[in-house]
Amino acid sequence: MIKELKAGFEKVFGGGEGARTYFAPGRVNLIGEHTDYNGGHVFPCALTIGTYAVARKREDKLVRLYSENFKELGIIEFDVEELKNVKEHDWANYPKGVIWAFKQEGFNIDGGFEALFFGNIPNGAGLSSSASIELATAVILKDIFNVEADMIKMVQLGKLAENKFIGVNCGIMDQFAIGMGKEGHAVLLDTNTLKFTYAKIELKNAAIIIANTNKRRGLADSKYNERRAQCEEALKDLQGEINISALGELNEEAFEKYSHLIKDRINVRRARHAVYENQRTIKAVKALEQNDIETFGQLMNDSHESLRDDYEVTGIELDTLAELAWQQPGVIGSRMTGAGFGGCTVSIVKNESIDGFIENVGRAYEEKIGYKADFYVVNIGDGARKLDLL
Repeated sequence: MIKELKAGFEKVFGGGEGARTYFAPGRVNLIGEHTDYNGGHVFPCALTIGTYAVARKREDKLVRLYSENFKELGIIEFDVEELKNVKEHDWANYPKGVIWAFKQEGFNIDGGFEALFFGNIPNGAGLSSSASIELATAVILKDIFNVEADMIKMVQLGKLAENKFIGVNCGIMDQFAIGMGKEGHAVLLDTNTLKFTYAKIELKNAAIIIANTNKRRGLADSKYNERRAQCEEALKDLQGEINISALGELNEEAFEKYSHLIKDRINVRRARHAVYENQRTIKAVKALEQNDIETFGQLMNDSHESLRDDYEVTGIELDTLAELAWQQPGVIGSRMTGAGFGGCTVSIVKNESIDGFIENVGRAYEEKIGYKADFYVVNIGDGARKLDLL
């Protein structure tokens, strides 16, 4: 694939020396949803699918970007000194935002470059194609401009780009999982402190299956920011009486004791999800450490129900996929993953049941929803990096 992308790069931008190749994965969160901006724990892993890029430094200040996924948009061009979010620039606002974030941090991005991108993550599916593009751009900038930044700093700058340049008030999970991913492991991340540990994923006779609803959703257009504001309001109410800086600092018992302080009844439900989901995530990782995959699966199911009932971010498509999954033989657990409002479910399915799972859930989903879902059996891979040149 790298040879094909380099040939594509030469076709779009012309021949010459100096083109280098990069990769940033997509991610799936196994459990711990909408906890990352609430100071809780998340448990994502990087995938072996993601965003590839071929890039080369220019002698002027022009940045020229091309995506194999959006060929109809052609080359998108802008000056490195004029970085504004322009609607017509579409996907290219993500790399542009990362350049802006690096410059905000004081890094000397003093010239232009040209880059060809290709992603094999389904767009808008909830596997974090936007954060994948951001971290691919970050490793490009670090390499070709000799930026002295470690991966955690680049993760933080990717989040800054998403928050302040794109305008999506996301937490740090997506960028962190993509930047810090490790083959065969998920990352237990405390989003309040950025302390993290790797946990080996040993499913033995089972596999991770992503099911894409094929309902397109854009985070910036969704109710994501509204949910975050509701949690912030709940936190402010609680802080009137208790000394906490994030909902993730509470356990279930403390939440039940103090939830009466939250004035809005809807916000009680939003905060309850944030608190209980954080505790579920901690319990799920402990279960995994004890090889108790059944408890892990049950906690996945409980997570989906909380996201459906308390957080209200699922919708008929995700609920249909999860509920159909729960009915299938060999399913250990299934839940929506990502922000919701469309996107994907993640399921752990015993190997001997995979074909039947895909056939049965796929057929029933299409009958109910009216269009097909797509299924991917995925592997856990390493984080964003420069690739060896071929």
